[in-house]
Amino acid sequence: MIGQVVLALAILIGLHEAGHMLAAKAFGMRVEKFAIGFPPKIFSFKAGETEYSLGAIPLGGFVKISGMIDESLDMESMASEPEPWEFRAKPAWQRLIVMMGGIIVNVILGVIIFISLTYFYGDEYIPREEVVKHGIVAGDYGQEIGLKTGDKITELNGTAYKSFNDLKGVDAILEDDSYYTVERGGKELRVNIPPNVLEVMSDKEKAANFFEIRFPFVVDAFSDKIPYAKESGLQKGDKILAVNGKAITYFDELQEEVQRNRDGKVELTVLRGEERLNLTSKVDTAGYMGMQPKAELNMATQTYNFGESLNLGTDRAFGSVMANIKGFGTVISRWLDGNASLGKSVMGPFQMGKIFGPVWIWQKFWTITAILSMWLAFVNFLPIPALDGGHVVFLTYEMISGNKPSDKFLEVAQKVGMAIVLTLMILVVGNDFWQMIFG
Repeated sequence: MIGQVVLALAILIGLHEAGHMLAAKAFGMRVEKFAIGFPPKIFSFKAGETEYSLGAIPLGGFVKISGMIDESLDMESMASEPEPWEFRAKPAWQRLIVMMGGIIVNVILGVIIFISLTYFYGDEYIPREEVVKHGIVAGDYGQEIGLKTGDKITELNGTAYKSFNDLKGVDAILEDDSYYTVERGGKELRVNIPPNVLEVMSDKEKAANFFEIRFPFVVDAFSDKIPYAKESGLQKGDKILAVNGKAITYFDELQEEVQRNRDGKVELTVLRGEERLNLTSKVDTAGYMGMQPKAELNMATQTYNFGESLNLGTDRAFGSVMANIKGFGTVISRWLDGNASLGKSVMGPFQMGKIFGPVWIWQKFWTITAILSMWLAFVNFLPIPALDGGHVVFLTYEMISGNKPSDKFLEVAQKVGMAIVLTLMILVVGNDFWQMIFG
């Protein structure tokens, strides 16, 4: 998880700052420093006029451009007459492009990744038909809101959905008064989705206790730490038909029966090819045999040509920003209403690893990186002094009015902006540590 977070941040921050640097160099501005990460410095080298460095704290980066009022607050150099290579000596439109450079690069990166993922991977999903056929396994939270194992969710908010993921998507967790239509025992029921579901879905462990699809299975692999299933004679591809004489179809049924026999043993009826076998497996004190299943579900796959990927990937890139904005707005609204915990719903860099997960899956890694790239572009565009958006506001004012804000005003604005950004960073990082320790 740490490796994925560090790599993603290095890519996002490095390319963002490169956007500023390349634009500045293109207009003949002198770039003194280019840094990924904050001090202490791990290493650095100088090429031409620019010092390139890598910091030990991967929470940001910066580019030092001569003649620019930035986080260094080097006001002494601003007292002299502008030199031709300085930021302040260039036309406002050039300075605007330099300040937009990082945002533009992050948007381009996010869009390219989304387009590439759409083109090369397409969409593989569990179709609605499989959910209606097999039903769900309700976890603790799912049972709390009224779901039961075996329920067949037929509709979301009164309409048919496309895939299982839709049931936990934006329309389910962000819309007000959302609900599932459930078929249970031949009857149709309505199960309301509570307002705090967003808080639950932001916690990986709690989200796992919501609900999952119920699936038939075959034996797929064995644990190195728990040898009992393998020692029993089970083989990859075996289909378990019964446990202790009780017929089973789904993996959750196997889990339930095995859990009942903790620190004991279970009798398994197994189908291997056309042969039926009777095997005995020990069960450890936690209720595991050491067997991993392979779900037997009819997955649906949709592929896209390049033109379709271009349109759909771009829509998904900007749609991810809108979903994040909507999600953040919903969190604030529900927090003010007392229906959500702000601390548990907001995630900073140190909890980001939970999103990536403990296994390195490139498709998932690039998807999350693309979402973060688009979000980083949006956040940097906010009109807060010290962020790119603050500089954009002042430069836009200068271009429209023809009057450049004074250096003193820009200095004060930079200090205020830095105070706001640092305060937010402390709150977010502090919340990360609090949730990791006490959450």
